[in-house]
Amino acid sequence: MRRVLPSLPSLTIFEASARHSSFTRAAEELNLSQSAVSKQVQSLETFLGLRLFERIRQRIVLTEAGQLYLARIREALEIMESATMEALAFQGGGGLLNIATLPTFGSRWLAPRIGRFQALYPNIALSLTVRTWPFDLVEENIDIAVYFGEKPWPGGPSDFLMEEMVIPVCAPSRLSPKGPLSTVADLGQLALLHHRARPRAWKDWLQMAGGNEVNPFHGVRFEHFEMIIQAAVSGMGIAIVPRFMIEAELLDGRLITPFPQTMKSAESYYLVCPERKRSLPAVEAFRRWIIDEMRLFRQRSGNEVAPVA
Repeated sequence: MRRVLPSLPSLTIFEASARHSSFTRAAEELNLSQSAVSKQVQSLETFLGLRLFERIRQRIVLTEAGQLYLARIREALEIMESATMEALAFQGGGGLLNIATLPTFGSRWLAPRIGRFQALYPNIALSLTVRTWPFDLVEENIDIAVYFGEKPWPGGPSDFLMEEMVIPVCAPSRLSPKGPLSTVADLGQLALLHHRARPRAWKDWLQMAGGNEVNPFHGVRFEHFEMIIQAAVSGMGIAIVPRFMIEAELLDGRLITPFPQTMKSAESYYLVCPERKRSLPAVEAFRRWIIDEMRLFRQRSGNEVAPVA
């Protein structure tokens, strides 16, 4: 069956022109003349029988039809580019592995270690992306992902990675000159730093620690733990964060733990992948590697963080 498609060059030129709102800047990006770009766009408009741009003075503006067409064409170009990169990755014999990870887990735990995987498997090309929940392993073409939840991933095979312990931390500057906070009730004097996806974290910790008189919902909310950690380091308030994410800050004193109580999260970290991809050599190699890395990490990090004296 013959497909009804315009030329690929005309589509890439259309996308670049729309992105820059300029034929001239699109020509500079694509190393073409401005007249060549204009002719390709006119050819595409003739093929479609539609006006894609309105010419207003020195600018070009997408028509309504152009806006709708751009959205679909941009998606198609991204799919084709991704497929091409995957095919090129097979030149090394290992293929491309698409890994999805939680933002701060990725930056604080996975990224510092991923070089060890690459050293073991240099022929496997890696693509690491950040995903928050919910996400779709199949629709997003993810080969393997780190998932945080109360139970194993319902959509495919999963492997347990680790449990999570959270602790309250703040910058030393947030403590009174006379010494540490004397009671949990004193937390009412500080801004509580919250993770948007974990609205009950402070409430659960305060109930465990006997701070029922403190409002567990006041303070500031953030999208990612990385932002919370930086806010706490800057002295904005006190945060409750996973202990494994802040080892460096605790070690060098940028963060301290004013109270000894640690709390086990109801959720744990799992490694998940689509059923149909579990037997792929690259997926199996990464699965074995991260499980081994996590086992070593758990053995080294078994001790609890000591509170501030």
